[in-house]
Amino acid sequence: MESSLGQDSIPGFGSFDKSRVLDIRPLRRLVPVFPSASNNSSFSTPLGAASFVCASPAGPFPPGVAPFFPFFISSESQRPLEQNLQTPSGVCRENPISNAIPINSFTTPPPSTAGVTPNQYTGTSNGDTTPLRRITRSRVQPQPESGVTEDDGFSMSVIDAEKTRKVGRPKGKFQSQKRTRGGQDINVALPDVDIDAIVDNVHTSFTNTFSQTDGDKESVGYALICYDLLRRRISQTEEMKEGIPGVSKTGRSDLRAGTLFMNKGIRTNSKKRIGPVPGVDVGDIFFFRMELCLVGLHAPTMGGIDYMGVKNSSDEEPLALSIVSSGGYEDYVQGGNELIYSGQGGNASNDNRKDKEIKDQKLERGNLALEKSLHRGNDVRVIRGVKDVSNPTGKVYVYDGLYKIHESWVDKGKSGGNVFKYRLVRLPGQPEAFTVWKSIEQWKETKTTRVGLILPDLTSGAENIPVSLVDDVDGEKGPAHFTYIPSLKYSKPVNRTEPTAGCNCTGGCLPSNSNCPCIKKNGGYLPYTANGLLVNQKSLLHECGPSCKCPPNCRNRVSQGGLKIRLEVFKTKDKGWGLRSWDPIRAGAFLCEYAGEALNVSGIEKLGDDCADDYSFDANRTCQPLGVLPGDSNETPNVPFPLLINANTAGNVARFMNHSCSPNVFWQPVLRENKNESDLHIAFYAVGHIPPMTELTYDYGMLPHEKAYQRKKICLCGSIKCRSFFY
Repeated sequence: MESSLGQDSIPGFGSFDKSRVLDIRPLRRLVPVFPSASNNSSFSTPLGAASFVCASPAGPFPPGVAPFFPFFISSESQRPLEQNLQTPSGVCRENPISNAIPINSFTTPPPSTAGVTPNQYTGTSNGDTTPLRRITRSRVQPQPESGVTEDDGFSMSVIDAEKTRKVGRPKGKFQSQKRTRGGQDINVALPDVDIDAIVDNVHTSFTNTFSQTDGDKESVGYALICYDLLRRRISQTEEMKEGIPGVSKTGRSDLRAGTLFMNKGIRTNSKKRIGPVPGVDVGDIFFFRMELCLVGLHAPTMGGIDYMGVKNSSDEEPLALSIVSSGGYEDYVQGGNELIYSGQGGNASNDNRKDKEIKDQKLERGNLALEKSLHRGNDVRVIRGVKDVSNPTGKVYVYDGLYKIHESWVDKGKSGGNVFKYRLVRLPGQPEAFTVWKSIEQWKETKTTRVGLILPDLTSGAENIPVSLVDDVDGEKGPAHFTYIPSLKYSKPVNRTEPTAGCNCTGGCLPSNSNCPCIKKNGGYLPYTANGLLVNQKSLLHECGPSCKCPPNCRNRVSQGGLKIRLEVFKTKDKGWGLRSWDPIRAGAFLCEYAGEALNVSGIEKLGDDCADDYSFDANRTCQPLGVLPGDSNETPNVPFPLLINANTAGNVARFMNHSCSPNVFWQPVLRENKNESDLHIAFYAVGHIPPMTELTYDYGMLPHEKAYQRKKICLCGSIKCRSFFY
């Protein structure tokens, strides 16, 4: 009798009877198997015991299986099969797709852009300013921010503002998540930040105040301050996402903020022009290439040459408008007033790649524009990129004024290809800019004798960084004698109404740790960015203090580390002694605190008028708040108790800062956690970017009319908003 076919039986070829009903399982129950490899024991198991193996579209692929378009086998996926299939039976191995491009990432090609500047961010042609979505890399130099890599320009398509307008969580003020650090669960709260509201608020204020196409000093300054405030706010919220599962960061804050501003039209000098740019002064500094674009100084966010088409008698020819020399090419500085500038293209950039094919530069686009400007003789704006002392891998962009191209030639570059060279000479009669930086480098490196130097270190070692005392005006030998102290001294403790125990962040306060009591007191945010910039002005800032367990380098102790920039006390022409910096200062950077002796409210009346006016600080004075973004403080400083500081006999560099009705520095009350005592300090921060050797000033504020000891003085700040007096 013929034996029955079992579920594991396989009939021989040609012996199968179609009339019989087979005992088989449904198709979905079959065990998948790949063809056996001759030398691989992993695939030589019986049919019923084969392991389930899943191959990703990018490989690795067992014998007999091939990739399909648009995927391909990378070198990583072609390693021996036994190295890729070390997975338990029944588990699908997830292999990363290293070089494959998702099909849904392909988009419709943009319209033809013949004649468009390849490295241009703004415009469908050289003179237009409509935002594009695709940028071509050229003459680029990386510019990271402390701890965060930040390029000079785009490394990918410009971020779509409509998809990245929201930061934080969509619902509710706080969305809590948990993450683990060192085996300990940390509750993470993400405060909701409405980027739409921020940008719309800035746009309304900007258009209502500055409606003209051409900029001026006020509109340029306002645009830059708002831009950096938004950039810092985005950085603040992005840092809270670090290490949170399922929450991804949305990219670089400088590009996001710039894209949002450009799409809203929050910019000045949108029309290209030859020569000076209204509202931009020689010597102004910028920390991001996007800032150059927002104020109309240099349109390409990556390209080193900006140009436009200019009609002549018979045709239209490109003329160079501005160049950025930041070390990416073989540029050569000849003194402080000449520059040998290398053209773009080819492989002349200093990227140190040895496998590149030698390519000559071509006389086209920016190179052609420079050649035409040589013959036309038009002025060219020069922006120089210099090393950022606070971030050795970063750049500071200095507007060095107008130059003319005197000659051009072709030379061999380091890579062996032909490179166009252009010699530019600075026009005379302009304020010093880059030459100031060169002088400061000599003062620091070679300790060249400073003109008018009285003391190399006014602090006598009380600060980590020396403070020079200089008089190159009238030969005065220095201010009246005082004792230098780096911080505020309380003669007797001030009891707190609400006791505090400080935080327990032994490793330092983290932006995403919403359990930290110091962060809670700051509205759920760490008030400083990763590189120590204050995000926005607050009515009262809470820092960690003696009662906290975090280390001295905690990010919430910025104002306690002493001076971080090289300052100089100098003699002014008409305002006595003043204060300025050798280093460039970023917006939001901490400068110093107001040191001296803390007095009670009645103590200042006993000092006398001269001391009260010249070397004292009254925290009860009111100033116009600087907040321009939603969520910023619109209140006057919230001082928990009357604080008066006398720096007549003992103080620090802050006592030399003069008043201005349009200041570049603002003061901020800072309360440090100190057991049951009120440890209040006054810290100073930069309003915007401040170039080296620029006088540092703040608004002394207004006193209540009932103050019996108030006295007006004539204001000599020279601002267009000058009130003509100060207290």
